[in-house]
Amino acid sequence: MSTTITMPEIKNKQRRGEVYKQYKKEKRKLKMEEKKKRKQEEKELGSEAPPKKKPKTIENMRVPDETMVDPANKETQIDLQMDEMASYFNQETTPKILITTSDRPTTRTNSFCKELKKVIPNSFVKYRRGLDLKKIIPQASEKEFTDLIVVNEDRGEPNGLVLCHLPEGPTAEFKLLNMKLTKEIKKVGEMTDHTPEVNIHNFNTRLGVTIGRMLTCLFPRGPNYHGRRVVTFHNQRDYIFFRQHRYQFRNAERVNLQELGPRFILKLRSLQKGTFDSKFGMYEWVHKRHEMDTSRRKFHL
Repeated sequence: MSTTITMPEIKNKQRRGEVYKQYKKEKRKLKMEEKKKRKQEEKELGSEAPPKKKPKTIENMRVPDETMVDPANKETQIDLQMDEMASYFNQETTPKILITTSDRPTTRTNSFCKELKKVIPNSFVKYRRGLDLKKIIPQASEKEFTDLIVVNEDRGEPNGLVLCHLPEGPTAEFKLLNMKLTKEIKKVGEMTDHTPEVNIHNFNTRLGVTIGRMLTCLFPRGPNYHGRRVVTFHNQRDYIFFRQHRYQFRNAERVNLQELGPRFILKLRSLQKGTFDSKFGMYEWVHKRHEMDTSRRKFHL
């Protein structure tokens, strides 16, 4: 009578490792055989072949959210037509962006602001010189700025970004991660002054739609397609990846993307109603890690 010995029962570490390698090898072999068999069936059956199974990912196994937005819903459309960004989408305002920093910024933060100025048309970099944000906001509104971007830093590295839509808000505060300047990216292309195409992707909840609209408002409407520039804000698992590329048309069928830089990731910390007010501001949403990050399949944007 034979008995099967499992890996935990093997006391010798080297022998246990060899058994595990053999197990993985056999498992891989079976997987390849199933794949070949499936491809052969598809070839024989043609259009009558069974549909491919959709792979399970964290994204498609997402926990259902009651705030998910249906673009075709009439109530949603009416709500969006009355929000703070409606004037931009109704073509009543032209974006004019003020970019500033925390007090006494380092060279790296200044370089990042200068690159943001190149990315965002009709934007201007001004230094704080000790001014409080509460004083900057009314001055910016008087000079017809539509948005304010504040880049914060810690120990010489940009680590935060505040985006305030003027004159009535809202204000979003982000954590800034993995920032790379253009010179730090390999095989980077040269940026032109053409107005870019803006790609806002995977913002599905009511909160996500608000953040997506705020980011869209930074760029002028009507991209100049001759420049072949495209700016992308891609939300994946509540991390907003920023990339800027240029289309490279090889022929009628093949198109490549050349990165232009810079590169960074945003993580939403809070959304405040109205303009920035750290003392009396009303918060619509605040990220509370210990309460909200209880499941890997739960997302908020």
